[in-house]
Amino acid sequence: MEPSPTALPAGSQSATDAESSTWARVYSRHFMNMALLMMIPVLVASTLNRSHTLLVDPDIWWHLSDARVLLVEHHFIHTDPYSFSVVGRSWIDWEWLSELPFYYGFKFLGLQGIYLITWLLLAGNILFVYWRGYWMAHRADAALWTSVIAFILMTVNSGPRTIEFAYLAMGAELAILEAADRGDKRFLWFLPPIFCLWVNLHGMWFAGIVLFGLYIACNLFSFNLGVFEQKALAPSDRNRLFAVLGVSIVALLLNPYGWHLLWNPLDMALNQKVSVAQIAEWQPLKLSTLEGRTVVVAIALMVLTNCIKGRKWKVYEMVFVFIAWYAAFSHVRFSYFAAVLTTPMLARDLARAFRMESDANTIPKMNVFMAVAAFGVIAFMFPREATLDKMLNMMFPQKIIASIHPSWRTMNWDYVGGMMSWQQRSSFIDSRFDSFEHAGVMQDYGLIIQGHDAFALMDKYHIDHALLKNDLALTYLLEHTPGWQIVEREKAWEGEYLLFAKMGPSGPPAPACPPPPLPAQH
Repeated sequence: MEPSPTALPAGSQSATDAESSTWARVYSRHFMNMALLMMIPVLVASTLNRSHTLLVDPDIWWHLSDARVLLVEHHFIHTDPYSFSVVGRSWIDWEWLSELPFYYGFKFLGLQGIYLITWLLLAGNILFVYWRGYWMAHRADAALWTSVIAFILMTVNSGPRTIEFAYLAMGAELAILEAADRGDKRFLWFLPPIFCLWVNLHGMWFAGIVLFGLYIACNLFSFNLGVFEQKALAPSDRNRLFAVLGVSIVALLLNPYGWHLLWNPLDMALNQKVSVAQIAEWQPLKLSTLEGRTVVVAIALMVLTNCIKGRKWKVYEMVFVFIAWYAAFSHVRFSYFAAVLTTPMLARDLARAFRMESDANTIPKMNVFMAVAAFGVIAFMFPREATLDKMLNMMFPQKIIASIHPSWRTMNWDYVGGMMSWQQRSSFIDSRFDSFEHAGVMQDYGLIIQGHDAFALMDKYHIDHALLKNDLALTYLLEHTPGWQIVEREKAWEGEYLLFAKMGPSGPPAPACPPPPLPAQH
């Protein structure tokens, strides 16, 4: 008698059970690895651990102010709304979409909401690198250790930064291109909607388009020489990629500012030399720093693994690696970019060069225990609102800013400008340096704050007050200049802030007034 079509052959049930057991082991290891990678930031990143430097970054406050304009006043920003020195000048909110999650996080959870969004973004980028590394290497250990390397490089932007949304988009783009390289081209048409979101999140979309164009260009030809081995794209694949690229470029125009938003990253590269020269994260990478040493380790591992057991490279892979490390050495902020671009490739090299145990060779119960313990640590480390509020008051002179009268024209240190905007106080400058450099204010600010021709320049802007840190040259100058009086002092981050008033013939300036109400927090 022939067996029934639905009957299982002898031994097939045990084979199925064995396969299910193997999958359970493998995914229990992934579960543990993911939990550990999500725990690492709250233990190591100074913005998220007990150091509580989350709120050191001044940009978050004008980002929240931008989102408040959009959601409360129901319009996109087209002219500068915060600083009297550039009032009425054209300015666009080119990161408007990435500001909304931070705003809603703050609205509903207060400072804990900002912490939560920051952690989720950093953890999300680490997990993206982990899975891309695993898909390349097919070894969970290799993906785990290279993700740790990636995390160290990501700490250059581990605070509440909108650029982390951009790196999530970049990770998605690279995952799709890597899948297409493995023969799975189903997801290519997801790229246009990704770029549509990306252009509204952050100016790093430009790097994404460049990478996409280079991927296509490098695959247009066959090349077999030394370590390189690749075949040219088939005509159908080439045409599909060009079509996806074309639609992606068109999708970039789906934003509230049209071509003006597309010009922004080029404007920063070409027309904002003063700003770039002064911002710490735009400076060259220093090998004496942790990030610098980690870059050296990552490059050394990539070279060593290929010496131990080489592989054939495609041209675009080598181009991506060169661009990533060149960018990281040129500007420290692009260490994050290098991590997203190269560490999954490093996972593949590690798995190939070193004998790593099978992912199934693990203990599921121990993996689950480790994962639960990791989530317990995350819950324990999550700060209370009072702790974050205390840190915020240490970072910024909250009382002085609240005392500033709306009619005053206050020269301020750029660090506190964003907080002044959030508290609805008109500032001279903040860390949105693009607007100020275009108007020439950035150059004047540099001279004023250093005490060079300060009084003539302050008269140019009709300055009648100054909010300064005690270690600035202008602070010393005003302290020793008749006609300027210290009216308030407040201890803050690594020093003291002083509020100066210019005393006129009619006596002291207008008195301080109570601050307007801020958006409700729940």
